[in-house]
Amino acid sequence: MKRIILSTESGADLPKDLVEKHQIQVVPMHVIMEGKDYLDGQLSVEEVFDFHSRTKKIPSTAATNIHEYEDLFTKIRTEYPDSIIIHIGYTSKASASFQSALIAAENFDNLFLVDTLNVTGGLGAIVMYAASLLEEEPSIDHVRLIEKIESVVPKTRLAFLPGSLDFLKAGGRVSNLAYIGGALLKIKPCIELKEGKLVSTRKYRGKMNIVAEKLLRDYLDEYDIDRKQLYLIYSIGLDESIKEQMEELAKEFGFEHVTWMQAGAMISTHAGPGGFGIAGIEK
Repeated sequence: MKRIILSTESGADLPKDLVEKHQIQVVPMHVIMEGKDYLDGQLSVEEVFDFHSRTKKIPSTAATNIHEYEDLFTKIRTEYPDSIIIHIGYTSKASASFQSALIAAENFDNLFLVDTLNVTGGLGAIVMYAASLLEEEPSIDHVRLIEKIESVVPKTRLAFLPGSLDFLKAGGRVSNLAYIGGALLKIKPCIELKEGKLVSTRKYRGKMNIVAEKLLRDYLDEYDIDRKQLYLIYSIGLDESIKEQMEELAKEFGFEHVTWMQAGAMISTHAGPGGFGIAGIEK
């Protein structure tokens, strides 16, 4: 029986221990700062935030290119000659990465791609769902596995609160008027993935410890998330007490497992410092 290998982008923000445990192949996306192109993972999140502090600008980001996907798929096929590759990709609605993967895949047999229509913890949740299925059913047929992965794509929910409006403003995602009003009123927009696109759905007012709890409660009121697993996402700068508070609340809601994911440099250019997010899969 052919071995199934999973791959994804660095924008999934998967913890290293899970990547190593499940031998998930990760291809980096790009962060461009001061005219230099860095692979996501080469540049620390602290450097991104320091750059913004100095310049009031944020780095730009770029998709993984065709050549990089060809290298990834070739590497996998070299290490596992008889493998079946399932690439679980970053939403095609917010990046050109998936299109590049599609073009690269034309030159490979037994290579299948799934557009998750999700990012960061949402993408990571789908990858881990696939990895868990492989662990539980090592003999699962790749066709059946792909069907199962595709079935959870529309049921995967991601919501996050940027740490501040500064990064949204610097990236042109809010107007000056909205930024000033939001800063004065301490408003934090909730960003969700809707049909693969990042959309501001709600606004919260107050300090992060208050609004993070409101977000978690609203999220669980709206979505019937499977209580086996919840993913909590943070960007560097989120207070440890808030992390403890959110984990305790998740367990009060009956979640068996809570996994934290740290936003990498690429995702942090959008979330800013001190951001908080939630991802899970509905029943």
